[in-house]
Amino acid sequence: MTDGIIVARTAAWRRIPSGIWALGFVSLLMDVSSEMIHALLPVYLVVGLGATALTVGIIEGIAEATAAITKIFSGALSDRLGRRKELAALGYGLAAFTKPIFPLAPTIGWLVAARFIDRVGKGIRVAPRDALVADISPPELRGACYGLRQALDTVGAFLGPLLGIGLMALFADDFVSVFWMAVIPGFLAFGLIVFAVREPARPPAARAVRNPLSLGELALLGPAYWWVVVVGAVFTLARFSEAFLILRAESAGLPLMLVPAVLVVMNIAYAASAYPVGALSDRVDRAALLVIGLGLLIAADLALAMAPGLVGIACGVVLWGLHMGFTQGLFAALVADAAPAELRGTAFGVFNLVTGVAMLAASVIAGALWDWVGPAWTFLAGAVFAATTVAGLVPVRQRLDGRQAAR
Repeated sequence: MTDGIIVARTAAWRRIPSGIWALGFVSLLMDVSSEMIHALLPVYLVVGLGATALTVGIIEGIAEATAAITKIFSGALSDRLGRRKELAALGYGLAAFTKPIFPLAPTIGWLVAARFIDRVGKGIRVAPRDALVADISPPELRGACYGLRQALDTVGAFLGPLLGIGLMALFADDFVSVFWMAVIPGFLAFGLIVFAVREPARPPAARAVRNPLSLGELALLGPAYWWVVVVGAVFTLARFSEAFLILRAESAGLPLMLVPAVLVVMNIAYAASAYPVGALSDRVDRAALLVIGLGLLIAADLALAMAPGLVGIACGVVLWGLHMGFTQGLFAALVADAAPAELRGTAFGVFNLVTGVAMLAASVIAGALWDWVGPAWTFLAGAVFAATTVAGLVPVRQRLDGRQAAR
C-alpha cells in the first residue's frame, strides 16, 4: 500500500493542472486569514467586548447555519448559469472584504454582521468551487486533484491558529493588530482566484439546466449519487465536532496552554495524508480506501474512549487526522464521479447541506452522551456509526465503480 501511494503521488504530481494548484492556494490563504480571526474571536468577544458564552454560541450557530443553507443555492445557481468561477470569486470576495470589519468593529453587533457575511461568503463559494475542481481536473487525476486541494486547505487550518498565537505574543495580546494582519492573506486569496484561475469553456453539447432544484433534475442525479449522500450523512454522524477531541485531551490532564496543539496535530496528520490518498484513489477503488478511512476512525474512537493517559489520547488524535485524510477528499471525488457534469454544483450543494445537518446532529448527540454517561461512550457511539457506514458502502460499490468517473 505504501509503495502504491508513493508511485501514485509521484506520477500525478506533475500532471495536476495549474488551476487546481491555484484553487488549493486560494483555500490555504483564506483559511489562514479566517482561522487567525476565528481562533481568537470567542476570547475577544468575552474578554474584549464583554459578551457572554451564550452570545458566542448564538453567533457561531447563526454563522454555520447560514453557510450550510447558502451552499445548496449557490451550487444550483452555478449549474443554471453554467459558470462556477464567478460565484466562487464572489464568495471569496465577500470573505476578504469582511475581514477589515473585525478590527474596526466598535460593538458586538458589528462583529455579528461581519461573521454572518463571512459565512455567507463561505456558503456561496464552497459548492461552485468543488464543482470547478471537477471541471478542471482530468478524470484520471480527479482523486489527486481533490486530495491536493484538501491538503492545502488543511495546511491553512493549522497555520492560521499558529500565526494567531505567534502574533498575539508579538503584539502583546493586541487582538486588533492580529485581526489587521489577517486581512492580508484574505485579499491575496481573492486576487489569486480572480487572476490565476481559468474556468474551462462549457462543452457545446452540455445540457442547459433551467431549475436545478426541481424534482426532475434532482432525480437525474441518480441512485449512485444519493447513496453517496446517505453514506456521507451516516459517516458524519460518526465524526462529530473536533471540539470533543479538545475536551477529551483536557479531561485527561493536558494543560490549558497546550490545548490548541490538539487541533494542530490532527490537522498535520490530515494534511499529510489527503493528497497521497487522493492520488492513490485514481489507481484503486475509492470505496475500498474509504473503508480504510472508516477503520482508522473506529481505531481513533476506541483509542480516545479507552486508551489511558495523554499518550493514548495523542494516538487517537493522530488516527482521527489520518481518517480525515482518507475520507474527505474521497467523498468529494465520489460526488463528482456520481453526479452528471451539468448538475455538479447542485450535487455538492445538497451533499454539503445534508452532511452539515448531520454534523449538527452528531455534535448534539455527542454532547448529550458526554454529559449523561461520560466521554468514553461518546467515542464508542462514534465507532458504532462508523461501522454502520462501512456496511453502507456495499451498495455504493455496486452502483459506482471507484474507477469509473468517465475515465
